[in-house]
Amino acid sequence: MPTADPSPDQPSRYAAVHERAMRDPEGFWLDAARAIDWTTEPTRAFEPKSGPYGRWFPDGALNACWNAVDRHVAGGRAEQVAIRYDSPVTGTKRAITYADLLREVSALAAVLADLGVGRGDRVILYMPMVPEALFGMLACARIGAVHSVVFGGFAANELSVRIEDAAPKVVLAASCGIEPSRVVAYKPLLDAALATARHKPAACLILQRPQALASLVEGRDRDWAEAVAAAEGRAPDCVPMAATDPLYVLYTSGTTGKPKGVVRDTGGYLVALSWSMSNLYGVQPGETYFCASDIGWVVGHSYIVYAPLLHGCTTVLYEGKPVGTPDPGAFWRVVAETGTVCLFTAPTALRAIKKEDSKGSHVAGHDLSRFRTLFLAGERADPDSVAWAERVLDRPVVDHWWQTETGWPIAGNPVGLGLLPVKHGSTCVPMPGYDVQVLDEGGKPVPAGTMGTIAIRLPLPPGCLPTLWGSDTRMRTSYLETFPGWYDTSDAGVIDADGYITVLGRTDDIINVAGHRLSTGGMEAVLSSHPDVAECAVIGIRDALKGEAPCGFVVLKAQVARDPTEIERELVAKIRDEIGPVAAFKLALTVQRLPKTRSGKILRATMKRIADHEPWTMPATIDDAGVLDEIGESLKARGIGEG
Repeated sequence: MPTADPSPDQPSRYAAVHERAMRDPEGFWLDAARAIDWTTEPTRAFEPKSGPYGRWFPDGALNACWNAVDRHVAGGRAEQVAIRYDSPVTGTKRAITYADLLREVSALAAVLADLGVGRGDRVILYMPMVPEALFGMLACARIGAVHSVVFGGFAANELSVRIEDAAPKVVLAASCGIEPSRVVAYKPLLDAALATARHKPAACLILQRPQALASLVEGRDRDWAEAVAAAEGRAPDCVPMAATDPLYVLYTSGTTGKPKGVVRDTGGYLVALSWSMSNLYGVQPGETYFCASDIGWVVGHSYIVYAPLLHGCTTVLYEGKPVGTPDPGAFWRVVAETGTVCLFTAPTALRAIKKEDSKGSHVAGHDLSRFRTLFLAGERADPDSVAWAERVLDRPVVDHWWQTETGWPIAGNPVGLGLLPVKHGSTCVPMPGYDVQVLDEGGKPVPAGTMGTIAIRLPLPPGCLPTLWGSDTRMRTSYLETFPGWYDTSDAGVIDADGYITVLGRTDDIINVAGHRLSTGGMEAVLSSHPDVAECAVIGIRDALKGEAPCGFVVLKAQVARDPTEIERELVAKIRDEIGPVAAFKLALTVQRLPKTRSGKILRATMKRIADHEPWTMPATIDDAGVLDEIGESLKARGIGEG
């Protein structure tokens, strides 16, 4: 068992562990599977002739709820806190023990069973960051239902499309979500989605929040609290599920307009998550883990809900923002109050904190003595922000990389196996089971240090998607056909001579300037290193002479009082000095903010369509639609785009 806090001076066991997983995947993953309780122990790790590329633990059976809840109550953790709910937007805090969690999940599972939900049925959750959302996911897992979480506040049309594709028997929803400056009524959006969806669920269970009570539709809607209270004391048995059965479907945007339902199997997922908690994150059972994400995203599924609870940890459920609830010290307050040992958030959150508190003054006054490691994922972590966090926190900052499709990290610095040397800008090394290569356009591996498409040799390890909901064919065409024998990540990057992976952006973020393939991510790293820049985004704008020309949008730090025009000139010169004239970087635009999704990803593709005078539609996941108008006006002021 790895130590909880490995010293950088100790040699890492990573190389030996990864080599064993590549040489003997059958033995490696069967050993890892022993950390999970099975109703039927698997005798084989992998079946290559099932599904688009194979299936993990084909003869095993288990239940995810049992592994996340019941076994901990039975094993002596009944009175340990399982969930610490912290909601600065409502002024609410709540500690839920494993015994409490079992009681809540069991009663809700009984309600779902009474509504006719059984093994293989789908249940959609349209919920904010409240404990009941976690109860719902685990209740589905308990009775063998497949849950599909839709980010709370998604537009009615997007919700309707997902209802039609998943065909849920029941919808679990809340009356509203709470933002720092507004209340978002969910129920009218749900009603509108159900009015247009061809599929009609049998029932909706509505959690009434006092900030906005919802009207219930007679015959369809039930009051959550009343239904659960009536089922108090009932405890349906955990249904044994085949390891290859789906645990959930999580939708990600598709290129054709129809969302792709990423399927997560039960056995492989639990094994991979369990392995990652101690070996990658360096966290032990009983410790507190804080993932500052949302359950609507894969990060929330994996590292707010399933992984910490599987591992017998205390998980932090935070309903708030990194800044503004009430200040840039929000995360450090939660870390101190909960005794968090590991914090996982997005680079966007870190940049927001740095923008408002560049000196790190809000760290002071909080007891971070138990806090060991900060992990970042979700988009590229610029080296300047990583270095800033290392400086103000005096802790290792680990950038790691994965996707909705993979369900757990592809690459990272394995703290639990012994920290490897940090290279700013790199997501470090592949996790066991991932054979990662950079390929050229013909599908051939390229020399170290050469940019290309990052691909993973099949089979994908446990935890990754086995297929897409209802379509093995779409799974193959979306991910497996571009490079036969490989999973195409659609991310561009390089692998250096030490095997470190640097992700430079999506393959459509590689721009062609006068025949030179250049990474917008590389330019963003240069811009973000300027002392006055809080965050930035670079896009390629159509150019009649060069094909594409880079344009950088920059947001300045809050306290900067210099002339933006002067800073823009410095940024142009900085790109020329550090990347070279080949970049043809001549345009930097200072803006107040960047358009982002609710998970913090910058909407570069939409910005590019505006700049290129191309038709565009409002992204369903956008956090604030007004920002795109601001971007258009900034471009128009420079004679670019349509305004």
